[in-house]
Amino acid sequence: MDWLGAFFGFQRDNVRNQREHLVLLLANAQMRLSSADFSDTLEPRIARQIRRKLLRNYTSWCGFLGRRPSVYVPDADPRADLLFAGLYLLVWGEAANLRFVPECLCYIYHHMALELHRILEGYMDTTTGRPANPAVHGENAFLTRVVTPIYGVIRAEVESSRNGTAPHAAWRNYDDINEYFWRRDVFDRLGWPMEQSRQFFRTPPDRSRVRKTGFVEARSFWNIYRSFDRLWVMLLLYLQAAAIMAWEGAMWPWEDLRSSRGTKAKDTQVRLLTIFITWAVLRFLQSLLDIGTQFRRAFRDGRTLLVRMVLKAFVAAGWILAFAVLYKEIWNQRRNGNWMSAANSKITRFLYAAAVFILPEVLAIVLFIVPWVRNALETTNWKICYALTWWFQSRSFVGRGLREGTFDNFKYSVFWVLLLAVKFAFSYWLQIRPLVKPTKEIYKLSGITYTWHEFFGQSNRFAVFVLWLPVVLIYLMDIQIWYAIFSSLTGAFVGLFAHLGEIRDMKQLRLRFQFFASAMSFNIMPEEQQVNERSFLPSRLRNFWQRLQLRYGFSRSFRKIESNQVEARRFALVWNEIINKFREEDIVSDREVELLELPPELWNVRVIRWPCFLLCNELSLALGQAKEVPGSDHRLWRKVCKNDYRHCAVIEVYDSAKYMLLEIIKERTEEHGIVSQLFREFDESMQMEKFTVEYKMSELENVHTKLVALLRLILEPKKDMTKIVNALQTLYDVVIRDFQAEKRSMEQLRNEGLAQSRPTSLLFVDAVALPEEETTTFYKQVRRMYTILTSRDSMINVPKNLEARRRIAFFSNSLFMNIPRATQVEKMMSFSVLTPYYNEEVLYSKDQLYKENEDGISILYYLQQIYPDEWEYFIERMKREGLSDIKELYSEKERLRDLRHWVSYRGQTLTRTVRGMMYYYEALKMLTFLDSASEHDLRTGSRELATLGSSRIGSSRRDGVAGGSGHYSRASSSHTLSRASSSVSTLFKGSEYGTVLMKYTYVVACQIYGQQKANNVPHAFEILELMKKYEALRVAYVDERQSSGGETEYFSVLVKYDQQLQREVEIYRVKLPGPLKLGEGKPENQNHALIFTRGDAVQTIDMNQDNYFEEALKMRNLLEEFNRYYGIRKPKILGVREHVFTGSVSSLAWFMSAQETSFVTLGQRVLADPLKVRMHYGHPDVFDRLWFVGRGGISKASRVINISEDIFAGFNCTLRGGNVTHHEYIQVGKGRDVGLNQVSMFEAKVASGNGEQTLSRDVYRLGHRLDFFRMLSFFYTTIGFYFNTMMVVLTVYAFVWGRFYLALSGLEDYISRNTSSTNNAALGAVLNQQFVIQLGLFTALPMIVENSLEHGFLTAVWDFMKMQLQFASVFYTFSMGTKTHYYGRTILHGGAKYRATGRGFVVEHKKFAENYRLYARSHFIKAIELGVILTLYASYGSASGNTLVYILLTISSWFLVLSWILAPFIFNPSGLDWLKNFNDFEDFLNWIWFQGGISVKSEQSWEKWWEEETDHLRMTGLWGSILEIILDLRFFFFQYAIVYRLHIAGQSRSILVYLLSWACILLAFVALMTVAYFRDKYSAKKHIRYRLIQAIVVSGTVAAIVLLLQFTNFQFVDTFTGLLAFLPTGWGIVSIALVFRPFLRRSEMVWKTVVTVARLYDILFGVIVMAPVAVLSWLPGLQEMQTRILFNDAFSRGLHISQIITGKKGSLRYVSQLVFPVCC
Repeated sequence: MDWLGAFFGFQRDNVRNQREHLVLLLANAQMRLSSADFSDTLEPRIARQIRRKLLRNYTSWCGFLGRRPSVYVPDADPRADLLFAGLYLLVWGEAANLRFVPECLCYIYHHMALELHRILEGYMDTTTGRPANPAVHGENAFLTRVVTPIYGVIRAEVESSRNGTAPHAAWRNYDDINEYFWRRDVFDRLGWPMEQSRQFFRTPPDRSRVRKTGFVEARSFWNIYRSFDRLWVMLLLYLQAAAIMAWEGAMWPWEDLRSSRGTKAKDTQVRLLTIFITWAVLRFLQSLLDIGTQFRRAFRDGRTLLVRMVLKAFVAAGWILAFAVLYKEIWNQRRNGNWMSAANSKITRFLYAAAVFILPEVLAIVLFIVPWVRNALETTNWKICYALTWWFQSRSFVGRGLREGTFDNFKYSVFWVLLLAVKFAFSYWLQIRPLVKPTKEIYKLSGITYTWHEFFGQSNRFAVFVLWLPVVLIYLMDIQIWYAIFSSLTGAFVGLFAHLGEIRDMKQLRLRFQFFASAMSFNIMPEEQQVNERSFLPSRLRNFWQRLQLRYGFSRSFRKIESNQVEARRFALVWNEIINKFREEDIVSDREVELLELPPELWNVRVIRWPCFLLCNELSLALGQAKEVPGSDHRLWRKVCKNDYRHCAVIEVYDSAKYMLLEIIKERTEEHGIVSQLFREFDESMQMEKFTVEYKMSELENVHTKLVALLRLILEPKKDMTKIVNALQTLYDVVIRDFQAEKRSMEQLRNEGLAQSRPTSLLFVDAVALPEEETTTFYKQVRRMYTILTSRDSMINVPKNLEARRRIAFFSNSLFMNIPRATQVEKMMSFSVLTPYYNEEVLYSKDQLYKENEDGISILYYLQQIYPDEWEYFIERMKREGLSDIKELYSEKERLRDLRHWVSYRGQTLTRTVRGMMYYYEALKMLTFLDSASEHDLRTGSRELATLGSSRIGSSRRDGVAGGSGHYSRASSSHTLSRASSSVSTLFKGSEYGTVLMKYTYVVACQIYGQQKANNVPHAFEILELMKKYEALRVAYVDERQSSGGETEYFSVLVKYDQQLQREVEIYRVKLPGPLKLGEGKPENQNHALIFTRGDAVQTIDMNQDNYFEEALKMRNLLEEFNRYYGIRKPKILGVREHVFTGSVSSLAWFMSAQETSFVTLGQRVLADPLKVRMHYGHPDVFDRLWFVGRGGISKASRVINISEDIFAGFNCTLRGGNVTHHEYIQVGKGRDVGLNQVSMFEAKVASGNGEQTLSRDVYRLGHRLDFFRMLSFFYTTIGFYFNTMMVVLTVYAFVWGRFYLALSGLEDYISRNTSSTNNAALGAVLNQQFVIQLGLFTALPMIVENSLEHGFLTAVWDFMKMQLQFASVFYTFSMGTKTHYYGRTILHGGAKYRATGRGFVVEHKKFAENYRLYARSHFIKAIELGVILTLYASYGSASGNTLVYILLTISSWFLVLSWILAPFIFNPSGLDWLKNFNDFEDFLNWIWFQGGISVKSEQSWEKWWEEETDHLRMTGLWGSILEIILDLRFFFFQYAIVYRLHIAGQSRSILVYLLSWACILLAFVALMTVAYFRDKYSAKKHIRYRLIQAIVVSGTVAAIVLLLQFTNFQFVDTFTGLLAFLPTGWGIVSIALVFRPFLRRSEMVWKTVVTVARLYDILFGVIVMAPVAVLSWLPGLQEMQTRILFNDAFSRGLHISQIITGKKGSLRYVSQLVFPVCC
């Protein structure tokens, strides 16, 4: 590597970094060799495998361009393999932002590899006669001469984008730069070394520069049709065919085609042929869209593309013309209502033409049936194949060979065939067919009298259009509903076969725990096998049979464990370590640790000592059986042994009692001999099966009582030896005198050694010696025996903490699922974890813990109430570690840090994430030890840990009994042990650390860590503390330094904390060509740190995630998935299940948690199998690291278009032939937003991201390159979900506006009086479907199904009912508005941006001004518009006369209106508090009237917010402006519709009525401009003149109203009706004025008037929104109900939230006084 660095001019630290990288790759690959192949020297095949994997994309690129790869490696020459692999890693490691353009790196590598080959072959430079040297060489030459020029081009393009606000077509992003290197002539255009005078390096504003390459992102809704044209062709053609078939009214559609119907059948048949004309029109439309969006690219990418697009348009137009002519000829054969004999020949000619027309589709179907043929044709680089496919698609490096195997094809085809069959049947019978009759009736109506001036005469076509529009909209989107249903059922089916939810709680775990040990050994412990060896059938059958045994208990697995004590000890070590981690996390108590842990082999117990929670109550039941079951020993013992836990409990108590009694009685005493002899008799009697004969089973209860009394005395804090001796004597008397069936004399007892030979003193006096207090093992075992003896319940509520129960249940269930067998740690795949971090919370500070919000609530107090049990366990743990007074938590430095950690571990902080990810390190160390540990190591180690663990737990007890009345003692400092002392790490031999460091690396990409250090930001200190605590943690950041020339230099730096030097040390420093952030921040941050990761895989973990120790144990199993085939491909991304841990904070957080859980479980499960379209939807997926190194990295970073950077990694993976799977036997934690504003900002970000995805080349290529059914899956699970959500809202608009039109025009009244079928089944079906979506029921269905699968059907139904009672439907309806607004606005105008949602705890009240800023444009104004329409419809519609009809028609629309207005108050703490709302409205008015200034923020000034909120109209293009104006014109319709209803109109239908109404608008604007003019001129110095002008305006208005009342038909009610007419018009004028803002700003007076009017409208909107809230706030009891609705889940856990929200809590000291005694 040093040689390569010197020759090619790489940076020294880049060489060091990649040397380590390559060495670790080789070492890990060598370690994975089987023992037979392992040697100290490097295996040649290892180097070759790594080189081939790294260069596979480069090799494919060379083939695509028709070039021979520059890699020439002789056979069996590992040095050449290493050189070429090392060269690629060096290029990649120093490429900086160029890593996002992988084919650009291929181009660079191609030339450098050729130069390397020439050097290795000893080529001579012909010009100098010396050995050949690289064209680019010298110190840092690669960065300076290769990377920096290309980086400069990218940077110039980004700067020309105006921070991403410029149209995508105006500048080149990363993809455009990369796709330039897909051109065959790129070698001629650039050459080597690349000259900066070439066209490629010209930058804006040079008009001769290279423009968009490969694709032009056009901002238009037409992209949805253009990308998924096959879907829309199917829907539109079926709609047309179904309408034609249903027109004649036959019951079944095929009846219309029967020849027996004569002429009608022939008419229908011929009309059906029009679908081919429609199809040709749609093809023509597609060709026009291609030309319109890609025309400019066609001139630059080659004339062949332009020729193809133009030819396609001409051919499509030719087909339209041909079909039209042929169709006309057919109808010419119909004369006088009858068909002539020549008609059949004309139809045949038409069908021949149609057959030729559909020939490409037939060919596509054939290739779909034989997918391997299609893959071969697409992936081959033969020119003949390019020629054959030239007509159908552009030549692209990606998107080739995407077809799946035949079996996968069959699975998802069956799914979609069934779904489409149901959808089309439903659409025909319940949507299309019921509309035919009312359509005919309405169309035939004549003599209609309109209530306004009708421009279109007496035509009824628009009424028919209004009737059909909502039906068609729902028809186009309802596949989304059917997909939700079918995917839920399919997901449940797949989940059942995956064995999800078989262990749901501790009760079910108890039933299967006996197999749990074997399952853990089978899955977690390594299998002795050759690595990478393909599983043969016998091996697979053996594994299958073993899994059946474990899962269904076909074998007595625990007996096998008893015979193999090595496995039992391994299981105990793993299980106990899991429980210890639970204790460190404070989710179980010390008491529960003893109940849950597996005790070691002590006291000569002959059976497995199961955890106490399994054995509780079993001994009591055994005593009952002994008393009630008559008969022999054999019969009784067989009865006891039917329950395995009972059998073990009986033997353990017997053996423990025997050992304990002999332990506390001094050896070599007569009493010791008596007890020994007594137990010998017991043993002999049981061995001879005469125990029930020789002893009275009825007296066992008495023996049990006396033994319990003895144990209680032994466990007392203060031992009273007299009482202990008395208890022993009593127990002895009961056994000797009462228990024995045959009474024996004292002489017999003495002879048999059961009594004192010389009774000089009382028995047991001076013969008992209890162990010292330090012998905690003894007392721990006594407590265990006491628990088993005294428990009377099954302890199904152990542990008490719900999170602990959930984790245990999931972990235990996962071990019975189909998990790949683990390999030894040494042979596992190495991996890294990468976490991007910017400036989020690392560790909560003291001030943050105690800082109170306006309601007087601090974070600490809030968490104490939310997690009362965890707070109690934390105090208990602190006491064990020496805490004597709770005040120390707030005063002592170390205790305060413990408290800060406890709080931070319950938030979404970096500390929590790092702790979780470092569990991998701890788990791998333990597994490494277990892999190599001998039986002796395990036996001695388990005993040592038992001693240490007893010291840890026992030192805090008052030697009390488990489950007793609190026999605990205060911790002694001398007995306090560190938490680490109880860990299995105390057994390590030392080699584990080195092995794990080779296998695991954790890098946190703290982008601005360098700046934080320089500015002494507390975050930097906390990050340093994390590095101190976790030795495997590495931090990567971007450092900025000033060079000697005064320029800023940028470096990627990796640091760690050196435990020996006790300081932070720099590992690597790689110089960058310039600033890191050219694109989106998060992917850029990931990209710069990716070079510091290691291993075969990398897991991406976000800053709001967590991990669990027990799940980390399964990571090596998960990595084995990379070696499995899923279909015809191995996976490149492994999807991992997530658990949302923020669901218990509030009902809103619960809704989000439930929605997210169903998406990341059932949703992802179905996407992966059977649909095969799972992408990368975010963290914590695991990437095949080396595969992605050569293909652009783990995300995309182009500004704005890749704002949802995660999913583009999935797109990129699929397009490049990768496979994405999903695995649910492992999980990580994930935090979600918990407040409505946080949730809304998150959904706005995601919806905007989906809007940008709609425009992207990735979506276009996937829409065209995937087969038809996978394309459907892809659409309906990505952008289609958001598009169809928008369609639902548009359906509401279409229905409401349609009814408004019918009512105000007078058509509705006329139709209802002259027809009989306007309220038909189709409209009912539409309203029902829309309402189902609106209520979130189709979102809830996957949640119900998944909950049923994992928690039981009744639990799922109950949870769903609780969600509805807590207004979940209001939330989902509100969420639908958020998605619609931001998705639609992004496509139309742009404006997508990253929205920081915040990850804190949300319990504070949000002011109305803040809610208005966030929701005014997305919800409030739209809801007011719909509300006004519904109100007018109630006034003027014919349905308003029948209240029930009106309610049924409009209930869903009114629900949407109310949800959009009230949700921000319902889900806002104290949202219905009268005083708060009153103060909020005052604050809102202050915000509205604040004038603002230069540095004023939108939070302070309405004017600033208004400018920012409408900023997207300034950035939008021409078509966006035109469409915005068209949409705003709808507000003028209010005026047109209502003015004819005014009394002053006198029922006139003249157009002059409408034109004269505009005079009122003009007068209002003139008056407003006059007042504004004189206000600016006189309000400051001549205030009286300004008041005079105001008085004149007001007086004139009043006078005008009086005159109208006196001399016209004007009535006072017309004033209010007129407001409903004119106010929408004014808002429409303001909205349109915003589009023309650049022109209107030239006139200061006009623009100020617009601003003033907009301000008044926002005040009006605020009043309308607050009015219903004020009414609800005034009503008694609603505030308490709202609080309970919002925090119901917290109530169920003991949180008095009303006290919290109203701020009626006491001081923290008072809380502490309440909490501390309980915990102590």
